[in-house]
Amino acid sequence: MSFLKRNRFVSRIGRSSNIRAGLWLKCHGCKQVVYHKDVQENQMVCTLCGYHYKIKASQRIDYIVDPGSFQETHANLRAANPLGFEIAELDYSYNAKIEEGRRKSGLNEAIITGFATLENIRTVIGAMEFRFCGASMGSVVGEKFCRAADDAVRERIPLVMICSSGGARMQEGILALMQMAKTADAVHAMNDAGVPYIPILVDPTSGGVYASFAGLGDITIAEPGAYIGFAGKRLIEGALKVKLPDDFQTAEYQYQNGFVDIISPRTELRPLLGRLLRYLSPQERLAAAEA
Repeated sequence: MSFLKRNRFVSRIGRSSNIRAGLWLKCHGCKQVVYHKDVQENQMVCTLCGYHYKIKASQRIDYIVDPGSFQETHANLRAANPLGFEIAELDYSYNAKIEEGRRKSGLNEAIITGFATLENIRTVIGAMEFRFCGASMGSVVGEKFCRAADDAVRERIPLVMICSSGGARMQEGILALMQMAKTADAVHAMNDAGVPYIPILVDPTSGGVYASFAGLGDITIAEPGAYIGFAGKRLIEGALKVKLPDDFQTAEYQYQNGFVDIISPRTELRPLLGRLLRYLSPQERLAAAEA
Protein backbone atom coordinates (compact mmCIF):
# COMPACT_ATOMS: atom_id res chain seq x y z
CA MET A 1 0.00 0.00 0.00
CA SER A 2 2.87 2.42 0.76
CA PHE A 3 4.21 1.75 -2.75
CA LEU A 4 0.77 2.54 -4.24
CA LYS A 5 0.53 5.71 -2.17
CA ARG A 6 3.94 6.90 -3.31
CA ASN A 7 3.14 6.28 -6.95
CA ARG A 8 -0.41 7.74 -6.75
CA PHE A 9 -2.09 4.79 -8.48
CA VAL A 10 -5.01 4.28 -6.10
CA SER A 11 -8.04 6.34 -7.11
CA ARG A 12 -11.02 4.10 -6.42
CA ILE A 13 -10.49 4.23 -2.64
CA GLY A 14 -10.16 7.98 -2.39
CA ARG A 15 -6.46 8.40 -3.25
CA SER A 16 -5.22 10.65 -6.04
CA SER A 17 -4.39 9.31 -9.49
CA ASN A 18 -2.10 10.13 -12.40
CA ILE A 19 -5.01 9.64 -14.79
CA ARG A 20 -6.26 13.02 -15.97
CA ALA A 21 -9.89 13.79 -15.07
CA GLY A 22 -12.28 13.46 -18.01
CA LEU A 23 -10.01 11.13 -19.98
CA TRP A 24 -12.47 8.23 -19.69
CA LEU A 25 -16.21 8.03 -19.18
CA LYS A 26 -18.68 5.33 -18.23
CA CYS A 27 -21.20 4.92 -21.03
CA HIS A 28 -24.82 5.52 -20.01
CA GLY A 29 -25.89 2.79 -22.41
CA CYS A 30 -23.55 -0.22 -22.16
CA LYS A 31 -22.00 0.83 -18.78
CA GLN A 32 -18.54 0.18 -20.19
CA VAL A 33 -15.59 2.53 -19.77
CA VAL A 34 -14.79 4.28 -23.06
CA TYR A 35 -12.16 6.78 -24.13
CA HIS A 36 -13.76 10.23 -23.98
CA LYS A 37 -11.92 11.57 -27.04
CA ASP A 38 -13.14 8.64 -29.15
CA VAL A 39 -16.74 9.45 -28.20
CA GLN A 40 -16.23 13.14 -28.98
CA GLU A 41 -14.74 12.37 -32.38
CA ASN A 42 -17.72 10.07 -33.03
CA GLN A 43 -20.18 12.99 -32.60
CA MET A 44 -20.87 12.05 -28.96
CA VAL A 45 -21.99 8.53 -29.85
CA CYS A 46 -20.55 5.59 -27.87
CA THR A 47 -18.08 3.68 -30.01
CA LEU A 48 -18.98 0.40 -28.25
CA CYS A 49 -22.80 0.33 -28.17
CA GLY A 50 -23.95 3.32 -30.22
CA TYR A 51 -25.55 5.17 -27.30
CA HIS A 52 -26.38 8.74 -28.35
CA TYR A 53 -25.50 11.37 -25.76
CA LYS A 54 -27.53 14.56 -25.49
CA ILE A 55 -25.69 17.48 -27.08
CA LYS A 56 -26.20 21.21 -27.61
CA ALA A 57 -28.43 22.51 -30.39
CA SER A 58 -25.43 24.34 -31.89
CA GLN A 59 -23.46 21.07 -31.98
CA ARG A 60 -26.29 19.32 -33.79
CA ILE A 61 -26.30 22.01 -36.45
CA ASP A 62 -22.50 21.93 -36.81
CA TYR A 63 -22.55 18.16 -37.33
CA ILE A 64 -24.88 18.27 -40.34
CA VAL A 65 -24.26 21.53 -42.22
CA ASP A 66 -21.28 22.43 -44.40
CA PRO A 67 -18.52 23.95 -42.22
CA GLY A 68 -18.89 27.70 -41.71
CA SER A 69 -22.13 27.95 -43.70
CA PHE A 70 -24.64 28.54 -40.90
CA GLN A 71 -26.07 32.05 -40.59
CA GLU A 72 -28.49 32.51 -37.69
CA THR A 73 -31.82 34.27 -38.22
CA HIS A 74 -34.37 35.86 -35.88
CA ALA A 75 -31.91 35.67 -32.99
CA ASN A 76 -33.27 38.81 -31.33
CA LEU A 77 -36.64 37.31 -30.37
CA ARG A 78 -36.91 36.89 -26.60
CA ALA A 79 -39.61 35.44 -24.36
CA ALA A 80 -41.70 37.76 -22.23
CA ASN A 81 -44.07 37.03 -19.35
CA PRO A 82 -47.42 37.81 -21.00
CA LEU A 83 -49.54 36.42 -18.16
CA GLY A 84 -47.38 37.79 -15.35
CA PHE A 85 -46.92 34.21 -14.11
CA GLU A 86 -45.58 34.11 -10.56
CA ILE A 87 -46.22 31.86 -7.54
CA ALA A 88 -45.38 33.84 -4.42
CA GLU A 89 -45.99 30.90 -2.05
CA LEU A 90 -43.36 28.83 -3.86
CA ASP A 91 -41.06 31.77 -4.54
CA TYR A 92 -41.35 30.92 -8.24
CA SER A 93 -40.77 33.49 -10.96
CA TYR A 94 -41.23 32.79 -14.67
CA ASN A 95 -38.94 35.69 -15.49
CA ALA A 96 -36.22 34.11 -13.34
CA LYS A 97 -36.77 30.76 -15.07
CA ILE A 98 -36.26 32.38 -18.46
CA GLU A 99 -33.06 34.04 -17.28
CA GLU A 100 -31.83 30.69 -15.96
CA GLY A 101 -32.49 29.14 -19.36
CA ARG A 102 -30.51 31.89 -21.05
CA ARG A 103 -27.64 31.42 -18.64
CA LYS A 104 -27.51 27.63 -19.06
CA SER A 105 -27.82 27.62 -22.83
CA GLY A 106 -26.29 30.90 -23.91
CA LEU A 107 -29.35 31.45 -26.12
CA ASN A 108 -32.26 33.88 -26.06
CA GLU A 109 -34.76 31.05 -26.55
CA ALA A 110 -35.12 27.29 -26.82
CA ILE A 111 -34.68 27.19 -30.60
CA ILE A 112 -32.02 28.28 -33.10
CA THR A 113 -32.92 28.93 -36.75
CA GLY A 114 -30.89 30.01 -39.75
CA PHE A 115 -29.72 29.49 -43.30
CA ALA A 116 -26.98 27.01 -44.20
CA THR A 117 -25.81 24.71 -46.94
CA LEU A 118 -25.97 20.96 -46.45
CA GLU A 119 -23.81 19.11 -48.96
CA ASN A 120 -23.97 22.30 -51.06
CA ILE A 121 -27.78 22.45 -50.91
CA ARG A 122 -29.10 25.73 -49.51
CA THR A 123 -31.38 24.94 -46.59
CA VAL A 124 -33.23 26.54 -43.70
CA ILE A 125 -32.24 24.67 -40.57
CA GLY A 126 -33.30 24.81 -36.94
CA ALA A 127 -32.55 23.00 -33.70
CA MET A 128 -34.20 23.01 -30.29
CA GLU A 129 -32.14 23.41 -27.11
CA PHE A 130 -33.30 21.22 -24.20
CA ARG A 131 -31.17 23.12 -21.68
CA PHE A 132 -33.47 26.12 -22.16
CA CYS A 133 -36.52 25.28 -20.01
CA GLY A 134 -36.67 21.73 -21.37
CA ALA A 135 -37.07 23.15 -24.91
CA SER A 136 -40.69 23.84 -24.01
CA MET A 137 -42.74 25.57 -26.70
CA GLY A 138 -43.94 29.04 -25.84
CA SER A 139 -44.79 32.02 -28.00
CA VAL A 140 -41.24 32.68 -29.18
CA VAL A 141 -40.49 29.06 -30.09
CA GLY A 142 -43.67 28.91 -32.16
CA GLU A 143 -42.94 32.27 -33.78
CA LYS A 144 -39.36 31.34 -34.68
CA PHE A 145 -40.47 28.06 -36.25
CA CYS A 146 -43.11 29.89 -38.30
CA ARG A 147 -40.58 32.48 -39.45
CA ALA A 148 -38.19 29.70 -40.46
CA ALA A 149 -41.03 28.10 -42.44
CA ASP A 150 -41.76 31.48 -44.08
CA ASP A 151 -38.07 31.78 -45.00
CA ALA A 152 -38.17 28.35 -46.62
CA VAL A 153 -41.31 29.17 -48.64
CA ARG A 154 -40.00 32.58 -49.74
CA GLU A 155 -36.61 31.20 -50.82
CA ARG A 156 -38.05 27.95 -52.20
CA ILE A 157 -35.62 25.85 -50.19
CA PRO A 158 -36.21 22.96 -47.73
CA LEU A 159 -36.55 23.21 -43.97
CA VAL A 160 -34.77 20.76 -41.67
CA MET A 161 -35.78 21.01 -38.00
CA ILE A 162 -34.07 19.10 -35.17
CA CYS A 163 -36.82 18.63 -32.59
CA SER A 164 -36.42 18.03 -28.87
CA SER A 165 -38.93 19.16 -26.25
CA GLY A 166 -40.66 18.39 -23.01
CA GLY A 167 -43.92 19.94 -24.25
CA ALA A 168 -45.76 23.26 -24.08
CA ARG A 169 -44.56 26.08 -21.80
CA MET A 170 -47.55 26.24 -19.50
CA GLN A 171 -46.41 29.46 -17.78
CA GLU A 172 -47.77 31.12 -20.93
CA GLY A 173 -51.09 29.27 -20.73
CA ILE A 174 -53.29 29.37 -23.83
CA LEU A 175 -50.64 31.42 -25.67
CA ALA A 176 -48.35 28.37 -25.50
CA LEU A 177 -51.08 25.90 -26.50
CA MET A 178 -52.08 27.95 -29.55
CA GLN A 179 -48.57 27.45 -30.95
CA MET A 180 -49.55 23.92 -31.91
CA ALA A 181 -52.17 25.21 -34.36
CA LYS A 182 -49.91 28.04 -35.48
CA THR A 183 -46.93 25.83 -36.31
CA ALA A 184 -49.15 23.17 -37.92
CA ASP A 185 -50.51 25.89 -40.21
CA ALA A 186 -46.94 26.88 -41.11
CA VAL A 187 -46.25 23.27 -42.15
CA HIS A 188 -49.45 23.33 -44.22
CA ALA A 189 -48.16 26.45 -46.01
CA MET A 190 -44.93 24.61 -46.86
CA ASN A 191 -46.96 21.70 -48.20
CA ASP A 192 -49.01 24.03 -50.41
CA ALA A 193 -45.82 25.65 -51.72
CA GLY A 194 -44.18 22.28 -52.46
CA VAL A 195 -41.31 23.03 -50.07
CA PRO A 196 -39.84 19.93 -48.36
CA TYR A 197 -39.91 19.72 -44.57
CA ILE A 198 -37.85 17.13 -42.67
CA PRO A 199 -38.09 16.93 -38.86
CA ILE A 200 -35.40 15.03 -36.96
CA LEU A 201 -36.67 13.72 -33.62
CA VAL A 202 -34.04 13.38 -30.89
CA ASP A 203 -34.28 12.41 -27.24
CA PRO A 204 -36.75 13.49 -25.94
CA THR A 205 -39.47 14.76 -28.30
CA SER A 206 -42.82 14.94 -26.55
CA GLY A 207 -45.93 16.95 -25.73
CA GLY A 208 -47.18 19.78 -27.89
CA VAL A 209 -44.09 19.86 -30.12
CA TYR A 210 -44.59 16.22 -31.10
CA ALA A 211 -48.33 16.85 -31.49
CA SER A 212 -47.63 19.66 -33.98
CA PHE A 213 -44.68 20.44 -36.22
CA ALA A 214 -42.45 17.54 -35.08
CA GLY A 215 -45.01 15.00 -36.28
CA LEU A 216 -45.96 16.58 -39.62
CA GLY A 217 -42.88 16.14 -41.79
CA ASP A 218 -42.67 14.86 -45.33
CA ILE A 219 -40.04 12.41 -44.09
CA THR A 220 -39.60 11.93 -40.33
CA ILE A 221 -36.19 10.85 -39.06
CA ALA A 222 -35.32 9.80 -35.51
CA GLU A 223 -32.11 9.09 -33.63
CA PRO A 224 -31.77 5.55 -32.20
CA GLY A 225 -33.29 5.11 -28.75
CA ALA A 226 -34.94 8.53 -28.66
CA TYR A 227 -38.04 8.97 -26.48
CA ILE A 228 -40.87 10.06 -28.79
CA GLY A 229 -44.48 10.46 -27.69
CA PHE A 230 -47.18 12.85 -26.58
CA ALA A 231 -47.96 11.77 -23.01
CA GLY A 232 -45.86 9.73 -20.61
CA LYS A 233 -46.11 5.96 -20.36
CA ARG A 234 -47.28 5.93 -16.71
CA LEU A 235 -49.97 8.51 -17.45
CA ILE A 236 -51.35 6.45 -20.34
CA GLU A 237 -51.27 3.23 -18.35
CA GLY A 238 -53.09 4.91 -15.47
CA ALA A 239 -55.72 6.47 -17.70
CA LEU A 240 -56.41 3.42 -19.88
CA LYS A 241 -55.71 0.71 -17.28
CA VAL A 242 -53.47 -1.20 -19.67
CA LYS A 243 -49.93 -2.53 -19.62
CA LEU A 244 -47.81 -1.00 -22.37
CA PRO A 245 -44.74 -2.65 -23.97
CA ASP A 246 -41.34 -1.99 -22.42
CA ASP A 247 -40.13 -0.24 -25.58
CA PHE A 248 -43.25 1.92 -25.85
CA GLN A 249 -42.56 5.41 -27.24
CA THR A 250 -39.01 4.69 -28.28
CA ALA A 251 -37.86 5.60 -31.78
CA GLU A 252 -37.79 1.92 -32.66
CA TYR A 253 -41.39 1.37 -31.48
CA GLN A 254 -42.59 4.42 -33.41
CA TYR A 255 -40.79 3.17 -36.52
CA GLN A 256 -42.43 -0.24 -36.27
CA ASN A 257 -45.84 1.42 -35.99
CA GLY A 258 -45.40 3.85 -38.86
CA PHE A 259 -44.85 7.13 -36.98
CA VAL A 260 -41.18 7.40 -37.98
CA ASP A 261 -39.87 6.82 -41.49
CA ILE A 262 -36.14 6.42 -40.85
CA ILE A 263 -33.96 5.75 -37.81
CA SER A 264 -30.52 7.15 -38.50
CA PRO A 265 -27.41 7.18 -36.30
CA ARG A 266 -26.09 10.68 -35.77
CA THR A 267 -22.87 9.87 -37.60
CA GLU A 268 -24.80 8.93 -40.77
CA LEU A 269 -27.31 11.79 -40.69
CA ARG A 270 -25.50 14.32 -42.86
CA PRO A 271 -25.10 12.13 -45.98
CA LEU A 272 -28.65 10.82 -45.51
CA LEU A 273 -30.04 14.36 -45.45
CA GLY A 274 -27.96 15.24 -48.49
CA ARG A 275 -29.53 12.41 -50.49
CA LEU A 276 -33.06 13.24 -49.33
CA LEU A 277 -32.71 16.94 -50.09
CA ARG A 278 -31.41 16.24 -53.57
CA TYR A 279 -34.51 14.12 -54.18
CA LEU A 280 -36.99 16.57 -52.64
CA SER A 281 -35.71 20.15 -53.10
CA PRO A 282 -37.52 22.16 -55.80
CA GLN A 283 -34.30 23.80 -57.00
CA GLU A 284 -32.45 20.46 -57.07
CA ARG A 285 -35.26 18.83 -59.08
CA LEU A 286 -35.24 21.75 -61.53
CA ALA A 287 -31.48 21.56 -61.97
CA ALA A 288 -31.68 17.81 -62.57
CA ALA A 289 -34.43 18.29 -65.18
CA GLU A 290 -32.44 20.98 -67.03
CA ALA A 291 -29.38 18.73 -67.04
